[in-house]
Amino acid sequence: MSNNFYVNEHAVVDDNVELGEGTKVWHFAHVQSGSKIGKKCVLGQNVNIGNNVTIGNFVKIQNNVSVYEGVTLEDYVFCGPSMVFTNILDPRSKYPQVGAEFYIKTLVREGASLGANSTIVCGNTIGRFAMVGAGSVVTKDVPDYALVVGNPARIIGWFSEAGEKLKFDENGLAECSRTGIKYKLEVGKVVDLGKS
Repeated sequence: MSNNFYVNEHAVVDDNVELGEGTKVWHFAHVQSGSKIGKKCVLGQNVNIGNNVTIGNFVKIQNNVSVYEGVTLEDYVFCGPSMVFTNILDPRSKYPQVGAEFYIKTLVREGASLGANSTIVCGNTIGRFAMVGAGSVVTKDVPDYALVVGNPARIIGWFSEAGEKLKFDENGLAECSRTGIKYKLEVGKVVDLGKS
């Protein structure tokens, strides 16, 4: 590894890890072997990155989050404090399921935000720029741009790429005032129409 990143003296980075330029690994974090962390990421205090995990660029993982093997985070994902990933659906200490062949994959797409203390049950995909509310439990796929809350998490609204709540007109159209990007609400999904 080159030295164009920061690793706190109290953090542990195993051998065979890739850390991108400008990435910061803070106190008591642990990045395990085989993991690839993109550029300009921030891994907060007590973060654990499991073996063979892939994390994109500009990802922010707040304190006390474990990203287990089988979880992939794309660019610009935000993981709030103490949120939880899983990688086994039926864990039993007496009948351990250890190794990648047992892990059920989870994908968090570009720009998604996972609120503090939320739980993402393995085997699901969190869509691009989706927003998972604090304390929510995700038990199924979340569409792009959806705002989901509750246990189990359900869609209660839609957010723009920039994180602005979308208000659709009678034609199912909305525009983000921050970016000028227009969106269309179709059956159960939102489509990015680009800028006018």
